[in-house]
Order: sequence, then C-alpha cells, then structure tokens
Amino acid sequence: MGEKSFFAFKRSRRQSKKKAGPSLPYPLPPPPPLRATSPPQAGENGGAVSVVKGKKKAGGARLWMRFDRFGNSELVECDKNAILKRVAIPARDLRILGPVFSHSSSILAREKAMVVNLEFIRALVTAEEVLILDPLKQEVLQFVDQLRLQLRLKAPLQIEEAGHADGQDNGRRVASDAHLPTPEAADGEQPELPFEFQVLEIALEVVCSYLDSSVADLERDAYPILDELARNVSTKNLEHVRSLKSNLTRLLARVQKVRDEIEHLLDDNEDMADLYLTRKWIQSQQSEVLLGSFASNSITLAATAQVPLLGRSASHATGSSVEDADDDIEDLEMLLEAYFMQLDGTRNKILSVREYIDDTEDYVNIQLDNQRNELIQLQLTLTIASFAVAVETLIASVFGMNIPCTLYDIEGIFGYVVGGSTAGSFLLFFMVLGYARWKKLLGS
Repeated sequence: MGEKSFFAFKRSRRQSKKKAGPSLPYPLPPPPPLRATSPPQAGENGGAVSVVKGKKKAGGARLWMRFDRFGNSELVECDKNAILKRVAIPARDLRILGPVFSHSSSILAREKAMVVNLEFIRALVTAEEVLILDPLKQEVLQFVDQLRLQLRLKAPLQIEEAGHADGQDNGRRVASDAHLPTPEAADGEQPELPFEFQVLEIALEVVCSYLDSSVADLERDAYPILDELARNVSTKNLEHVRSLKSNLTRLLARVQKVRDEIEHLLDDNEDMADLYLTRKWIQSQQSEVLLGSFASNSITLAATAQVPLLGRSASHATGSSVEDADDDIEDLEMLLEAYFMQLDGTRNKILSVREYIDDTEDYVNIQLDNQRNELIQLQLTLTIASFAVAVETLIASVFGMNIPCTLYDIEGIFGYVVGGSTAGSFLLFFMVLGYARWKKLLGS
C-alpha cells in the first residue's frame, strides 16, 4: 500500500510540473537559485534586472548578469563556489575569466557549460542560461544589449513551438524525437540553432565588429600620418609612426588570438561536438528515461524479456544521436567558418596597413640614404678644395720665411708667384675632382 501511494505521489508531481509554465520542445531543469543583491527591477528593454547597491561586496564575490533563453536578465553577485556548483566546471576554468587572461581568447567545452573568453566578453554558457562577468563595463554593454534583443526576438517563436509540442503525445515524442537537439524546422526553413550556439554567435559578432571598427579607426589615422612622414621626415612624424606601429602590433595580436581559437575548433571535430550542450543534456535525459523504464519494469517477469529490446532501443537512439551530431557539427562549422573568414579579412586589413608602413619606411630610408650620399659627396668636394688650398698655403708659407733669396730682389715677382700658385691650386682641384668623377665617387 505504501509503494502504491509513493508512485501515485510521483505521478502527481510529474503532471504538475508538466502543467506549470510554458514548456519547450525539450524539457529543461530549473537552474539553482542565485543570490541577488536586491529585488529585480524593470530594465531598459523590459527585462528583469537587479540593481546592485553600493555596499561592500562579500569576500570573493563578483558581479554577474544572468540571461535565460527568453532574454530575461538579472544582476547577481556570486562567489566562486556558487558559480562552480551552478555550472559544474573546474576551478581552473574560472581562473581563465580572471584579469590575468583579460586579453586572451579561448572557447572551452565542459560537461554542462561552455567557457567563453573572447576579448572583453567573459561568460559561462549552459544549455539554458548564460552568466556574463562584469556586465556593466562599457565594452560589455554592447554584448548585453545584443543578447537581450536577439533572445527576445526568438523567444515568441520558441514559446509557440513549445505550445505546439504540448498538444502532441509526450510519450511518443520522447521515444521518437528526444534525441533531436533542436526542434524540427518547417519545410524550406533553416533549423534554429541551440541556445548555446546563439550566445556564441552573438559573442563572435560583437567581438568581430569591435575588432573591425578598431581596424577602421587605425586605417583612418594611419594613412595621413604615413603620407605626412613621406613628405617631411621629422622627429614628430617619426614618433607618430612609432606609436602607430605599436597599436598595430597589439591589434594584430588580438585578432590573431581570436582567429587561432576559431581555427583550433574547426580543426577538431570532437571539440565542436563537445560544444553542443543541448544534445548532451538530452542524451542524459534519454539515459534517465531508459533506466527509469527498466527499473519500473524489472518488478514484473516480463522485464527480462524486454532487456534485449531496451538495448536495441538504446543503441538506435545512440546511432541517431551520432548522425545528428555530424549534422550539428556541420552547422557549427559553418557558423565558425563565417566568423573565421571575417576575422581573416580583418587580419588582412591590418597586414595591408603594415605593408604600407613598411613601404613608407623603405621610401623614407631611401630618401635618407640619398641625403646621406649627397652629404658624403659634398664632404669629398670640400676635402679636395681644402687640399688645393693647403698646397697654395704651403707655397705662401715657404716664401714667408726670413731666408735670403734672390727672388725677393726681382721687381713685380710677388704678383707672378701669387697668381701662379693660385692657378696651380685651381688646376690641382679640378684634376682631383675629375679623377673622383671618373672613379664614380661623385655624381654627374
């Protein structure tokens, strides 16, 4: 009698859970509650947002923003242990979201969550919600707004599909469609991506747009500075180019990190399959349903005859899940390839700017080399002239000595000596200069 009342109580609880709230095409368990700092208030777009008061935070507590699949949001303040229990990730993954790895890029798949660290976006994504770290930063606000807008646009469609699914036979749906990670699309329509892929798509879109705008600003500032340097090589212009090259190197490294992370995912099908959190959750639900059915039927004698059938059903469901996994990997691969190509185009823009900087530097170096050569030629010419003048000075110093000489008694000899020595100096100058030109030491 006690066992019958217990099973009746469990059936009544299942029926009450099915009737409560709008149901999805596949059921999701309610998330464990998070401690909010204050009662939720209405946000800008109608979402529930909790206002955090300016009081002292608890030890290790950080500010997070939680989004569910319908776009509802709230600000919560949680410590490290609460987050680890909620999303079931190791502590080292949570350290990736810390300030030490603020400019690193990583997309890690875990059993029940996805760790996303892309530029300024640091989030933990599950099959039913996303937790965003430091949501009040200026850069993160764009991601928060896009997430709220996109999820609210897709929420009515999900509710409508959920209501349509309630009219069908639940037992037959679990037996036939439970292995599907997403609801089937109508004829000619694109199937809807799972919740975690929607969040990842929005994050990649925001990051790629931010990097592309940064590259556009860099291009707008770079070309005038480089043109000015080509016209006038000065210390001020060289300092501007040095600062420009530093910004370009940092921006290229940031783009390269995101691009390499996406390329790493595209090269590994297992990592892409692990990112499908919704499928893993549904497969775990399938196992629980099959195990529960086996446990309930094991009381009767007919259970032993149904064990092979159960094994065949489980293997059939697993095979279907593998086939769907290949299709879903293809969907994720197409998603990642689109943003990989966008990041590759952004990288090519940065490389084109760097090539322009290198060309300008080469042009400036050629100009400086030409000026250096002209200075060397001028110095060589002055050296030849100094040599010719030194010869004439030598002649003048010889005649300036107080040594008795018969030439001193000749009338008008001074003019001839000065004129002859000067003419000889000019002749010597032009002879050495011609020799230098003949050896191509001087330009024509």
